Amino acid sequence: MQWINALIQGLLLGGLYALVAAGLSLMFGVMRIVNLAHGTLAILAAYLGWVVVESTGVSPFLALLVVVPIMALVGYALQWGIFNRALKVGGLSPLLAAFGLSVVLTQLLQLKFTADSKSLSTGDLSIASIQITDQISIGVLPLITFAVGVLVILGLQLFLSKAPLGRAMRAASDDPETVPLMGIDNRQVYALATAIALGTVGIAGIFIGMRGNFDPYYGGAMLIFAFEAVIIGGLGSLWGTLIGGVVLGMSQALGNQWNPSYGILIGNLVFLIILAFRPTGLLPKAVTT
Repeated sequence: MQWINALIQGLLLGGLYALVAAGLSLMFGVMRIVNLAHGTLAILAAYLGWVVVESTGVSPFLALLVVVPIMALVGYALQWGIFNRALKVGGLSPLLAAFGLSVVLTQLLQLKFTADSKSLSTGDLSIASIQITDQISIGVLPLITFAVGVLVILGLQLFLSKAPLGRAMRAASDDPETVPLMGIDNRQVYALATAIALGTVGIAGIFIGMRGNFDPYYGGAMLIFAFEAVIIGGLGSLWGTLIGGVVLGMSQALGNQWNPSYGILIGNLVFLIILAFRPTGLLPKAVTT
C-alpha cells in the first residue's frame, strides 16, 4: 500500500511539474526558444502572489486575478524588448538572453525579498485530504494542482488547434518566412505567445507558493524539473509535457519511498534513460502539427 500511495503522490506532483512546464513547452513549440529564465519567472510570480496576499489579505486563489495578467504583460514586454531582438541575431542569442535575464531577476529578487524562504498560506486546505483507505489518502491541494495543470494544457491545446490566433502561432512556427506574406506580423504573434506562456507561469508560480516554500534561487530547480518534463514528453508537445511531468513526479516519489535522499536522483536517472533510448521523447509531436 505504501508504494501505491507513493505512485498516487507522484502522479499529483507530476501535475505541478506539468503546470510549470506548460509555458516552456509553448514557447519552444511556437518560437523554438528554450527559455532559461522560465523557472526564475515562475518564482517571480510566486513573489508577486506573496505581495498581493500579504498586502490585501486575500486568498492565493484570488491573487491569481492580479498575478496572471501582470505576468502576461511581463511576457509581452520581454518578447518585444529582448527575445524578438535576440531572434533576429539567431544562434545562441535567445538562449544567452534568457540566461542573462534569469541571473538578473534572481539577484533583484534577493535584493528585494532577501534569501529567506516564503510560502503562500492556504489555511486548512494545506492539510485537507480525501481518505481512500487506511493507508492511502489524497491531499486536496495537490489534487487541485493536478486538475489545474490538466486544464491549462487542455486549454492551450484547444487554443492552438481552434482559435484564429492559435492557428497563426502554428503557422508562424511552421513557416516564419512565408507568414508575413499573409499579413501576419511574426513579432506580434511571438509576443502574444510569450504573454500566454507567462500567464500560465503566473498560475504555476502561485501553486508553487501554495505547495511549499520558495526563495529567489528556487527557480533553478523549477527550470530543471520543467525542462526534464518537456524533454521526457517530447519537445513542443503539450500532452507530452503532461506525461513527462507525471513520469518525473512518479519517479521522484518512488525514489523517496525507497530512500528519502534518492528522490531527485531517481527522477534525473529516469530522465537520462529516456533521453538515451528515446531522444525525441515519449510523444514527439509538436504543438504546431
